[in-house]
Amino acid sequence: MVQFLLSINGGLLKLANGQDKTWCVAKPSSNDTALASNIQFACSQLGNLGLSCDMIKEDGICFNPNTLINHASVVMNSYYHAFGRNIWNCDFRGSALITISDPSYGSCQYP
Repeated sequence: MVQFLLSINGGLLKLANGQDKTWCVAKPSSNDTALASNIQFACSQLGNLGLSCDMIKEDGICFNPNTLINHASVVMNSYYHAFGRNIWNCDFRGSALITISDPSYGSCQYP
C-alpha cells in the first residue's frame, strides 16, 4: 500500500489515506554520541511523567537488538508518543525522523 503525506496542520501529520499513526525513530546517520544523548534526554523526560525506559534494559522486551540506534529509536518514539506526536517532539537536534511504517518487531511494540 502506498501512503502519501497530505499536510502538516498545527504540528500534527495528516496522511492522505486518513491514517494518522506515525512513529519517531533515530536517523540511521546519527552518531553514537547523539543517540546516547537522546536516550538520556527521553528517559529523563519520560521519568518526569512516571514512565520508564525499562523496555531497553537487559531484560526488557526491546533490549534486542542491543544497539544504540535500536534503544534510541524505542525511547525516542515513547517520548514522541507521550508528548503528543507533534513534529517538534521528534527532532532530537536533527537526529530523528517520523515514519509511517510501524517499526515494531516481535514483542517490542511501539505505541
